[in-house]
Amino acid sequence: MNTERYRIAEPRKVDLKRFPTGGEGQVSKDEIRGRLLPANVRRMADLQERLFAENTRSLLVVLQAMDAAGKDGVIRHVMSGINPQGVQVVNFKAPSAEENDQTYLWRVARALPRRGEIGVFNRSHYEDVLVARVHDLVRRSQFPQDLVTDDFWERRYRQIRDFERYLVENGTAVVKFFLHVSKDEQRGRLLSRITEPDKHWKFSRTDTDERQHWDEYQQAYELMLGSTSAPEAPWYVVPADDKWFTRLVVSQVVRDTLEAMDPQYPELASEEREAMEECRRILEEDGGK
Repeated sequence: MNTERYRIAEPRKVDLKRFPTGGEGQVSKDEIRGRLLPANVRRMADLQERLFAENTRSLLVVLQAMDAAGKDGVIRHVMSGINPQGVQVVNFKAPSAEENDQTYLWRVARALPRRGEIGVFNRSHYEDVLVARVHDLVRRSQFPQDLVTDDFWERRYRQIRDFERYLVENGTAVVKFFLHVSKDEQRGRLLSRITEPDKHWKFSRTDTDERQHWDEYQQAYELMLGSTSAPEAPWYVVPADDKWFTRLVVSQVVRDTLEAMDPQYPELASEEREAMEECRRILEEDGGK
């Protein structure tokens, strides 16, 4: 499928109202579940094995969204067929006391995928230009207040762009997804967490509280998306009202990114090939002894 329509490849003004939240009836749920998504997962698994064997590069997948947009479902269904030894999922919640004693990118840098791995950030360093901005947390933090100047957020966007460029230039590909859910759809999903007993464990009062800041978050996302997209680390604004379509788009982008990386199994040196042939000879001569 063509995912370019959802891609923001460079800094520009973003109006989220111009991006769809639904799958627009492009493909049926049965087609996604039965054929398209499994095919992408199988290909991703093959490419991830090659990436792991190559052991020189890594891939970072960033997921950001409003509450109940489907991040957990994307992780569960898109990454389901990949060897867990080569995938690391990190959930970023409110910073701990130790993390607050460091710069905001510190905890993210510690969680980056190792060479040969795929890292998935469920929320990320972008919380520090979203939640922190909506709730003005910087002015209530240990951050030096004399540095909170009029250009503070622009500086932080620049720092993030520089950080992600640094990752790419050192062998970590970066792809970022904003799961774009509508306000009505979010309302329905939050209500289901209250009305359906098997979803009670998902319910949090803070989700409802944060919903009261919907407009401020939409503005913060627009500024963030428009300021931190780059050719080397693009954002994708993925429709999130139809969960299976969301999963298909994310899987296609991750697959395409791995295809472009084109990881290869390493070739053995002549000495290693000779040693392997010697081992083969010994095992064949051993027979059933």
